[in-house]
Amino acid sequence: MQQLLAIIWLTWKAAFRFRLFLVVAVLLLGSVVALPLLLTDDGTARGFTQILLTYTLSTITALLGLSTLWLACGTLARDIEDCQIQVVAVKPIARWQIWLGKWLGIVSLNATLLAMSGACVYGLLQYRANHLPAKEQDILRNEVLVARGSVRPVPPMDLINQETESRLKARLAKTPISAADLPEVRRLTREQVKAEFQVVPSDYSRSWKVHLGLARHWLADQPLFLRIKFNAAQSSPSGTFDGLWQVGVPEKTKLWSSGPQSLAPDTFHEFQIPAGLFDDEGILTLTFVNPNSTALLFTLEEGVEVLYRQGGFGANFIRGLGIIFCWMGVLAAIGLASASLLSFPVAAFFSLSLLLMVLASGTMANAVAEGTLGGYDSETGQTGSNPLDVVIIPAFKALLKVINLAKNFSPVDSLSTGRSITWTELGLAFCQIVLLLGGAFAALGIYLFSRRELATAQGTQ
Repeated sequence: MQQLLAIIWLTWKAAFRFRLFLVVAVLLLGSVVALPLLLTDDGTARGFTQILLTYTLSTITALLGLSTLWLACGTLARDIEDCQIQVVAVKPIARWQIWLGKWLGIVSLNATLLAMSGACVYGLLQYRANHLPAKEQDILRNEVLVARGSVRPVPPMDLINQETESRLKARLAKTPISAADLPEVRRLTREQVKAEFQVVPSDYSRSWKVHLGLARHWLADQPLFLRIKFNAAQSSPSGTFDGLWQVGVPEKTKLWSSGPQSLAPDTFHEFQIPAGLFDDEGILTLTFVNPNSTALLFTLEEGVEVLYRQGGFGANFIRGLGIIFCWMGVLAAIGLASASLLSFPVAAFFSLSLLLMVLASGTMANAVAEGTLGGYDSETGQTGSNPLDVVIIPAFKALLKVINLAKNFSPVDSLSTGRSITWTELGLAFCQIVLLLGGAFAALGIYLFSRRELATAQGTQ
């Protein structure tokens, strides 16, 4: 432990020697203070707070991420290039202790900076919330500055798959299809069937059943929030569409009706529904009536969602910062692993390239979904082809599985929309991001650093 503490202290000294700690601290505090003055919102306290949380936390994550990579690459690579690491290596300390001590030093720096900037964001939010009218404060406390769980209707995937195979079988009986075209035909058929389960035709209604599960035991006297989003087959002169929501089942539960609503498409709408509208099994029945002359489509992924209060904002905010801290931990491991073999400029370039690859995962996901790098031709309605698909698509699938271990967690989005980040989610993030991903890079970095000839490092670069 004494050896590790010594390396941690040397890492802190290097951060101050590079002026990194002071520069990043000033940038973080400046972004927290300056961004609220520059941001524009929709004029509501809820909109401003959501934007404030999104931009400040995103800026904090970006600044800390870049500074972590730079320091992780620089503190080890520079020590090797300047022959300072030899002075440490001859002491009674193992190579793995040097590597681990530097990682602990970097993550402790990140913890300090993250706690400082996070406290400023939290204090600013509470200050602004306490100076709002009572009505706006209630909105913030119930919809943004809160930890809310969410439940969605169970998608009827079994029915969709059964109907898809039934229609595909009927089509093959009439028109034979080559084996090469069969996957694309199956995909198109499935999308058509899926759309039918999502659409609400004109002058029709559609119901969804939401299973609250164990949450029903403490939600009997608490109001719920319905969050919806739809797409329209055609535009309307006013830009909005009428709709009517009814919650409950006649003669089985209490009933509630929203009354006529004017709703904009492609936009999330959220409104409160009274407590006690679900049945004894915890099933909440939602019904939408479409009086418009065009069909409306509620996607299975984000069309209908029920939100309920799970806890307070303070603990939720800390858990969100904890996930961001896990991201910084794996970035520190990547930078140190790169510097264990490469010079400072090359290590920094390699680390940033990996970061850009993560940011480009959306493009890789689209290629995997289409099954080709050829792209989608809107005129013919067909996807192209590429000779490299046989190699690139499986490689993209493997990379996405690794990237999603860290990217599947969205603390910024959750906090800005008042979603709950549970301790289980934080624990899972720590295991996947720090222990699994960070551990893999740490094992690689320690191995490379242990095998490296430090005395001849300058001559081998």
